Amino acid sequence: MNKVNPTTCVATSNQKIEIPDNKGRNIVLYFYPKDDTPGCTIEGNDFSQLNESFSKKNTVIYGVSRDSISSHEKFKQKFNYTIDLISDEDESLCNQFDVIKLKKLYGKEHLGIVRSTFVINPSGDILKYWDKVKVAGHAEEVLQFVSGL
Repeated sequence: MNKVNPTTCVATSNQKIEIPDNKGRNIVLYFYPKDDTPGCTIEGNDFSQLNESFSKKNTVIYGVSRDSISSHEKFKQKFNYTIDLISDEDESLCNQFDVIKLKKLYGKEHLGIVRSTFVINPSGDILKYWDKVKVAGHAEEVLQFVSGL
């Protein structure tokens, strides 16, 4: 996939998010498995800490999981995130970006979100994506990419 299908999503802070961005910004869309789990918490903290730097590069960050808005609001508040989280309970965004894959946990297979990140320009072009993301250093790597645009 090289271009996103325009879509509107529900996010924390009582927002409706347009993808691609209707305000002329780049979007960093990062998909994560579940609210309030160790890796997902670290990733959210890392992106929150760099949010201002992304903003200076005309880029907005959204985390996406299948959790509900109420779960996202609690998660965001608990860790004082400065980014907003998109609820994708119907998996429409996950399916568009093809991030739900067969995973193994404790020897059992299940379908789950593979940690993935996409950079999308205001025209809807996917400029870069990462899949099977390792959390350590990832937010900085994405910022480096965005800084080069």
